[in-house]
Amino acid sequence: MKVLQMADVVRYPHMSTAELRATFLLEDLFTPDQVQLVYVDLDRTVIGSAVPLASPLALPCPKELRATSFTERRELGVFNIGGDGAVDVDGEKHALGNRDALYIGKGEHSISFSSVSADKPAEFYLLSYPAHAVHPTAVVRADQRSPLTLGDGATANRRTINKLIHLEGAKSCQLVMGFTELATGSVWNTMPPHTHMRRSEIYMYFDLPEDHRVVHMMGPAKETRHLIVANKQVAISPGWSIHAGVGTASYSFCWGMGGENQVYSDMDALRIAELL
Repeated sequence: MKVLQMADVVRYPHMSTAELRATFLLEDLFTPDQVQLVYVDLDRTVIGSAVPLASPLALPCPKELRATSFTERRELGVFNIGGDGAVDVDGEKHALGNRDALYIGKGEHSISFSSVSADKPAEFYLLSYPAHAVHPTAVVRADQRSPLTLGDGATANRRTINKLIHLEGAKSCQLVMGFTELATGSVWNTMPPHTHMRRSEIYMYFDLPEDHRVVHMMGPAKETRHLIVANKQVAISPGWSIHAGVGTASYSFCWGMGGENQVYSDMDALRIAELL
């Protein structure tokens, strides 16, 4: 498992483009027939993927966790951005179609991932945080989401936010997870911007055409930088950083948070005119 150490707000303004990308962006997370895991020292986050082909892939327990199973002291969110597949938890198979999600609570579970077809494999995005209590495994499908529409077509930020793992949905210890879909003609996400020191946030961009990009904005309001992000890449946002983006084509993104507050609306709002 790769271990990634975050830069702080003092080092951040002096970083080159290459240093910013190496620290705050995961570029090659999804690999066919592999499970990939990255440990980030920010809120002890684990970000990962599983892309099974003909045979199931087992979720390993990396030595860095010092545990007997991956979820011995952790909870796990799984979000499928590919073809039909399934996640087996202790012998119980949970079918997940495209944009279905699964919450797996703390416990010494055996977990594996499979695809219905190797020609159109499932692509499971994984997000995990430490857990202090046990919550039941739960599948979240399209009719169980909590959609929230924000923004305006006139400012190119009309979007629907789909909550998957949250206080009023699938219960968790600290993981909050969902995805956002932009309306036709809108390209901005999360604008006006905000921060929230109570939790960090992870953005995984998907359904972006291969020859297009998202310009992901980050940093304090008075010291902004950007990352050029391709399809299926992941931007990591500390609590002191804004997290907003604009695309050259339509796209969606999965957002996930961990920290001390699960209230979705707990944000420190910023005005667009404050950005520098």
